[in-house]
Amino acid sequence: MGERLKGKVAIVTGAGSILQGMGNGKATAILFAREGARVMLVDYKAEAAEETKHLIDEEGGESIVFKADVSKESDCKSMVEECIKTFGRIDILHNNVGIGSYGGPVELSTEDWDKVMNVNIKSMFLTCKYALPYMEKQGKGSIINISSMNAIRAQPGPAIAYATSKAGVIAFTREVANQYAAKGIRVNVILPGFMKTPTQEYWGTKAYGGDVEEMWRRRDAMCPTGKQGEGWDIGYAALFLASDEAKYITGTMLIVDGGLTNVCTPKLW
Repeated sequence: MGERLKGKVAIVTGAGSILQGMGNGKATAILFAREGARVMLVDYKAEAAEETKHLIDEEGGESIVFKADVSKESDCKSMVEECIKTFGRIDILHNNVGIGSYGGPVELSTEDWDKVMNVNIKSMFLTCKYALPYMEKQGKGSIINISSMNAIRAQPGPAIAYATSKAGVIAFTREVANQYAAKGIRVNVILPGFMKTPTQEYWGTKAYGGDVEEMWRRRDAMCPTGKQGEGWDIGYAALFLASDEAKYITGTMLIVDGGLTNVCTPKLW
């Protein structure tokens, strides 16, 4: 076990994987535990978080599972209260929950727009609302939000709600970072590019009629590196931002995309 987060307590939302495999939140939670943090594994599917806990237990780490829908205020309040009750503090809040959607303003339903906004941006507002007062009392803390490269560049197909929500995450991060910088609380945002994760498999196959291998092939081909990233790439970026190695970094966007935002993308579907 490492010591980069020794003595720290972390909340990781979206700590399970939607399908089998290693998602961004799952990888981040495991890395936090490997480096000495005690981790609250939050997911709306408890069994998915339990799988992450099993992997952490096998490595001798410490974690607990908490079932929550972070788009609901009562769940976020209970989540933070349970973390304080169990561990006595909150040093790291990692906001990893997010969902996708496709379509422009005409095609997308009002209900789907609201759902994406509630899950992708309102959830971060709610988790911060209840975690920040405890971090402020401690005089320190690190919040890491997950956005997307789609926040700063268009996808090949229309995804207006997703892109708008992820751009909102960047603005939200900047505002909270500025407000709390003098209080010892750092707030940063990670922008993943194409990641070969269970979440991307779940959402992406809708554009390929279930042909997962064809989807992976096309996505790999669009990346300057010739391949997509993986959950561990986001996890290691989050680990750095959570650690004291990043003690003078706040309000920053960290793009983890293998250079994809630097190039033009051919039509994906």
